[in-house]
Amino acid sequence: MAIPWGTIKSLLLFFGPIAIPRAISYYRSSKNASQSAGVTVRPVPRAIGYALVLVVLFVAALVLATLPPFVPENIFRQTESRLQIPTDVLFNRVAALRSGGALTETDAALRGKFVNLESRLLYLQFGPAVLAGCPFCNVEEPKSYLYYALPALLWVHLANFFAVAFVTSPSWTGRYGRQWRGWATLAAGGMAAADVWFLSNYNYQVNARALRLGEVDAFYWGARTVRLLGLAAFDAVLGYAIYLSATNRAFVQLPTPAERVENVNRALHVAKSKISALGIIKNTTQRDTELRERSDAYWTHEVRLMADAMEEREVIEGVSDALENRLNIQNITRDADTYTTMVLQELSGE
Repeated sequence: MAIPWGTIKSLLLFFGPIAIPRAISYYRSSKNASQSAGVTVRPVPRAIGYALVLVVLFVAALVLATLPPFVPENIFRQTESRLQIPTDVLFNRVAALRSGGALTETDAALRGKFVNLESRLLYLQFGPAVLAGCPFCNVEEPKSYLYYALPALLWVHLANFFAVAFVTSPSWTGRYGRQWRGWATLAAGGMAAADVWFLSNYNYQVNARALRLGEVDAFYWGARTVRLLGLAAFDAVLGYAIYLSATNRAFVQLPTPAERVENVNRALHVAKSKISALGIIKNTTQRDTELRERSDAYWTHEVRLMADAMEEREVIEGVSDALENRLNIQNITRDADTYTTMVLQELSGE
């Protein structure tokens, strides 16, 4: 069964113009909702910063793995040879590329495996490491190469899954990572399943009709690049989403009623502790003769300074102007009476 790449491209071209505007609209609506909720933008919390550094390092490692120095060699591309080239001629060309003209262990293993066209087609599907290193595979059972290739394929997705689990761990990134944990886990699992499906359903026989090198579909190398760049893009989007939610720029989750009650109780406990400490200090000051005298002297001096300041002409004119033109004494008095009444009612209720 060949992978319908044309169908996939057609679906991307069809759904892309629909999905991208919807994603942008969702981001803008979430950003506007965050602003309307009265939540202010804040700096990146320290724990979130460490998680984002891990994401950046993982994304950089995935992107670096797609660069030419880290890509497994395709000897047909390197030697510019057709699939039907004789084995001896092919590896003579490979030896000419090696330093000292000697074949490597992988080259020697591949030379022993390239006994027919079928093995070369499997080489294009699974890559050099699988074809050269599998001890139990044979071309008569092509699925045996798939079984040998699956652990290395899934290891990349497993490493990405652990990275996602770390950066979305509630014990590390709190509710900002927890809100993306379910979606990220499903997406990571879906990408791994899709990768395995594409590899297992690829029709490697399509290369049997390729007479020129340009017609050859190097599936392994193309799938490897797409896999690594797709995981890098996924991790980058996840890190950016965590950054937006942690800094209150978008995707803000307002506290639940239980969390709001807990925050109020915590604030009341802190206020009660401060009032108790202030009462202890005041009681200590009043019981100590020296401290009480120093406190009385301070307030006596403060009252005298304020009385002298209020007697200056500029201050008197400013106070008069404020009382006559800028302040409504009646409203202030009414608000003070209302506040006093509420406080007295709460005290009497206790």
